[in-house]
Amino acid sequence: MSPTEEQKKRNADLAVLLVEDNLHNRRIFSGILKHFGFRVSEAEDGEQALEMVQVDPPDLILMDLSLPVMDGWEATRRIKALDACKDIPVLALTAHAMSGDRERALDAGCDGYLSKPISPKAVATEVERVLHGGDGSEAPG
Repeated sequence: MSPTEEQKKRNADLAVLLVEDNLHNRRIFSGILKHFGFRVSEAEDGEQALEMVQVDPPDLILMDLSLPVMDGWEATRRIKALDACKDIPVLALTAHAMSGDRERALDAGCDGYLSKPISPKAVATEVERVLHGGDGSEAPG
């Protein structure tokens, strides 16, 4: 199912920071988010993400947890420790599916947990749900 024009308009002013070191995954997830109307910026590691949120805070962060330089666990903790960024929702987007990883991600400050493999549309739907409330199909009333 493609997004409606109303969904695209509603998402047009929302910025998502996609933090993913895998180029293929970045292209896929960035493409679907843009298709749904979101403005997308990209970081390849946690350190770059930490720098980017301080310059131009996004409305939501999709954070891979297994990253070079600074992993997503530490980047999330540091981002959530910043007064200007503490309320930005962070969704963990990770292949970590071991017992306890969801809890560990939430303890690090993530507001949600998406386990790979996951369909790109499911990612866009979850981003809409977090930013708009409900199932992402209707504007909050």
